[in-house]
Amino acid sequence: MDRIFDLSIYGVPLAFVWTALLIEITPGPNMSYLAVLSLAEGRRAGFSAVAGIAIGLLVVGVAAAFGLAAVISQSPLLYQLLRFCGVLYLMWLAYDIWRGGGEDAVHEKQGQAGWLPYFERGLISNLLNPKAAVFYVGILPPFIDPSRAVLRQTLVLSVVYVAVATAVHLSSVTGASTARSYLQNSVTMTSLRRILALSVLA
Repeated sequence: MDRIFDLSIYGVPLAFVWTALLIEITPGPNMSYLAVLSLAEGRRAGFSAVAGIAIGLLVVGVAAAFGLAAVISQSPLLYQLLRFCGVLYLMWLAYDIWRGGGEDAVHEKQGQAGWLPYFERGLISNLLNPKAAVFYVGILPPFIDPSRAVLRQTLVLSVVYVAVATAVHLSSVTGASTARSYLQNSVTMTSLRRILALSVLA
């Protein structure tokens, strides 16, 4: 049974798993957004956003495996363009959280499309996040054995990273949504939204 959870037999260094975990438990835009979304809208909205984030990270990981992320990181123009778009999106996201998450618009969309608006936000914010490409290009390669199939290793490590990130994000949503019932007053929610909105830009 222990060997089932021994990732090294699948070619995944344990050091990589710990590195991914340490990176993901460090507060950042994803954690802040998921916390405020789950506090304001509940667990279902948070889980929908987690799905979008996971798909976004996986898409960037697959792109890295085929060299696209390396091309972007080596092209100052492409990297800065992606970074600029990502910053603009995060600024809009922070503003949206600050003013209350655009609840009327979100609820209207929710009635029409259910989980989709939250999924879209999670997906877009990670597709436009150059830090994801930097992770795959700068942190992942040292864990790859050049004497073995590089493409396969890159894809496997990308999937493992997404799995670790998703586990951390699901924990954040669960914790925040559980605390929601204790924080249901307008003053507390407004203060939390504004604190988390600022942390998105940190």
